[in-house]
Amino acid sequence: MVVVGASAAGLAAAETLRREGFDGSVTVVGEEIDAPYDRPPLSKQILSSAWGAERLALRTLEQLTALRLDLRLGAKAVGLDTSARAVRLADGTDLEYDGLIIATGVRPRRLPGTGGHVLRTVNDALHLRESLRPGTRLAIVGAGFLGAECAAVARGLGCEVTLIEPAPVPLAHAVGEPVGRFLSSVHRSHGVDLRTGLAVTSLDDPVLAGADVVLVAIGSQPNTEWLTGLPVADGVVCDEFCAAAPDVYAAGDVARWHNPLFGVDMRIEHRTNAAEQGLAAARNLLFPAARKPFAPVPYFWSDQYDLKIHAYGYLRGHDAFSVAEGSIEEGRFLAAYHREGRLVGALAVNMPPKAIRPWRQVIALGGTS
Repeated sequence: MVVVGASAAGLAAAETLRREGFDGSVTVVGEEIDAPYDRPPLSKQILSSAWGAERLALRTLEQLTALRLDLRLGAKAVGLDTSARAVRLADGTDLEYDGLIIATGVRPRRLPGTGGHVLRTVNDALHLRESLRPGTRLAIVGAGFLGAECAAVARGLGCEVTLIEPAPVPLAHAVGEPVGRFLSSVHRSHGVDLRTGLAVTSLDDPVLAGADVVLVAIGSQPNTEWLTGLPVADGVVCDEFCAAAPDVYAAGDVARWHNPLFGVDMRIEHRTNAAEQGLAAARNLLFPAARKPFAPVPYFWSDQYDLKIHAYGYLRGHDAFSVAEGSIEEGRFLAAYHREGRLVGALAVNMPPKAIRPWRQVIALGGTS
């Protein structure tokens, strides 16, 4: 078995292969030189210096050793031959496989021009952290969750933050306009200069001229260029079982699969989904006669200032929004998202976890409220 990608999805797949009794060789290829580590803390605990980088490790050396992996770090996949069942690495090595799991993730989108930071790897986070000091003028291009989290951390460090977003309401496409407007007001109340409806097309844009540091947080691109012969459309295209081709499966940020629970194709860049999909893909690869559709209720969280945000479901494309508990004005609420009369998502801000958990089950059962 060959797993290309050594982050959360790839590691979950490798562990599942062993846990389910596969005793053959398992080769895990990772482009970074670091052992598998967690990414969500990069924009929070690492950027704020609350954690050292050593706390990011997903498994100890002893745990990795027990998996008996052929772990090839600092290696990049550059080609795939499904007829020969082989993955080509940048050093010219061909890895033959009986089964393949693609978990190559994504990379940050960039802007033309010189300078500017992105945030995807631990080195990215450490490099950016070194640049943030009290009084530093930080411009963040993109007010999605990554940009918003970094803005909150930077304000806590005493930076002057300008947050620039082309949409009129940040995150409206993901969580709806009411929540997007609420989050905007929170950032402004913490001293962020939030500028909406403003598109930045280059690092040489005059709007960035006064910044000491620029962070580009305008989304990501799936790492699919090496997947010769497989269908690709904003990710590697998979069926409901996470299969992209015979004995080839995908998991994590790079996978676009059909989720039968919502009846749509989706690609999810959430930490929980990466681990769950890695497990599901490995099981379906290992036991083809007992394959099960991967039909999760997606989950994500975000920390911004003193806000704790949790959400279940697939909120994009909803056609109805309502506040079920609390109030947006008070900054403590639970919101429900419907599409065509069906509950498709729930989002909680500063609510106890027990308040939102029952909503997950209603979404999973296709309920209406």
